[in-house]
Amino acid sequence: MTLAKASWITVVVVCAIAALLLAINGYTGYSITAIAVGLAAAVNLT
Repeated sequence: MTLAKASWITVVVVCAIAALLLAINGYTGYSITAIAVGLAAAVNLT
């Protein structure tokens, strides 16, 4: 695994955790934004 791929995986995981925590606390809009950022970062994993 390259450093670049590990970095993108880290970004995706952090966004997923942030989205989950934001959703639990009722911040729906921010949660959707975090999911969108995570999905955009996941595109770089292919």
